[in-house]
Amino acid sequence: MSEHQRPQSATEPTSTADAPVFTPRKNGQAQAPSDELVAWMRTGWADTEMRDLKPVEQAEYTARRRAALGARFPGERLVIPAGNLKTRSNDTEYPFRAACDYVYLSGDQTDDGCLVFEPRTEGGHDVTAYLRPRSSRENGEFWLDGHGELWSGRRESLQESAALLGLDTADVRTLPDVLRDAPAAPTRIVRGHDSSLESVLNEVRGGASPAQEERDAAAERDEELAVTLHDHRLIKDEWEVAQLQQAVDSTVRGFNDVVGALPKAKATSERYVEGTFFLRARVEGNDVGYGTIAASGPNATTLHWVRNDGPVRDGELLLLDAGVETTTLYTADVTRTIPTSGTFTDVQRRVYDLVYAAQEAGIAAVAPGKPFRAYHEAAQRVLAEGLVEWGLLDGPVDTVVEQGLQRRYTLHGTGHMLGLDVHDCAASRTELHLYGDLQPGMVLTVEPGLYFQPDDLTVPEELRGIGVRIEDDVLVTPEGNRVLSAGLPRRSDEVEAWLAEKLPKA
Repeated sequence: MSEHQRPQSATEPTSTADAPVFTPRKNGQAQAPSDELVAWMRTGWADTEMRDLKPVEQAEYTARRRAALGARFPGERLVIPAGNLKTRSNDTEYPFRAACDYVYLSGDQTDDGCLVFEPRTEGGHDVTAYLRPRSSRENGEFWLDGHGELWSGRRESLQESAALLGLDTADVRTLPDVLRDAPAAPTRIVRGHDSSLESVLNEVRGGASPAQEERDAAAERDEELAVTLHDHRLIKDEWEVAQLQQAVDSTVRGFNDVVGALPKAKATSERYVEGTFFLRARVEGNDVGYGTIAASGPNATTLHWVRNDGPVRDGELLLLDAGVETTTLYTADVTRTIPTSGTFTDVQRRVYDLVYAAQEAGIAAVAPGKPFRAYHEAAQRVLAEGLVEWGLLDGPVDTVVEQGLQRRYTLHGTGHMLGLDVHDCAASRTELHLYGDLQPGMVLTVEPGLYFQPDDLTVPEELRGIGVRIEDDVLVTPEGNRVLSAGLPRRSDEVEAWLAEKLPKA
């Protein structure tokens, strides 16, 4: 990006038109436009308003979700922001990714947006999506502002957005005054996404200097809104399940891409693995759902190895933990550990097969009515039994599990919820999640692992530097479960057969 590609907006208008002309500051990088150029840029533009638009496919589902949330907070005003652009460095921003709760309730993904649930006196809510309108062709914003349409692309008009989302829409630039002038009502906001709106509500709810007690009460009410949204998101509707299956299917194709690219990864580094998967994610989805872990050899013993700058060597294992995020922002989360040479060594197979047995036990424990922790406990017990059998831990197994001694080598939990977030619904009530029972419509990961650190003197030298994780995405069904990622082989002999088929022939 050249230094001239982001003109800054002027602080003062240079025209007497209804709206100000946006002019770059005189900072040595841009010259103020002439009056003649300003006048010319206002003319000669075709009408590009799109009419007769069909709602986005999730519109009927987002309407139900909004109704359920409104019913939980009758008579209260709810404010759910999308979030704002975040600076990456100097005058460049990170690609925008809308807040999950906002997407869940609206289907919209634009920055600066906000949903407002305004309580009606007769009950229920009027819900409005406050959005940035198209940049004006009258005041120069579209070509002089760094976020105008000629710089950042065309936005939907408010009318177009209303048709697409099935919602009333309004200009988000009016929202601060709307909130200040709104009738008195208990008000909650999802925090952490739009500090300017939080400041406005702090002002409205408590004045310029609210007492600590008032601030604490407001924070508690806001937290309850966030928790409720995560509670609601625990159960996926049929449309969400289809999105997750789509994410998984793309992820399976991404894993196949990586296997086909292993010779080039061996000639370069783990970065080639990461880049190969990323190509699939960008072609078929929005992005990767989280930072790809492409960990070869001893790097696989680091749980969140995202540097991905190590060598990929024959004879070692490659642990790939990756997921495609769909264009609707639902993500997969899958891990496979594969021998880069095509076959496991005896020691690698022994570790892999124990992790596989633990995962089989974990998946078998996923069913409606079973405690969320049951599948973690089932997988951990199998791992503990194997570690005792190998002589790495002193039995009995019950004592090992009770004291958690296997965690030296297993390290993490066996799974988490999955959805719009890779670690989905993390703020949900523990009695519904960590200490609750599984219900149909929940989607979770089952991902046991064993990690023998390169410097761990408690294990034989042959095991040091071996890390194995197998992870699949599992839907809880009324009858039991369905493994969404069953398209990728898991058993060690199946993995070898897969590699024999997909690895390029020498």
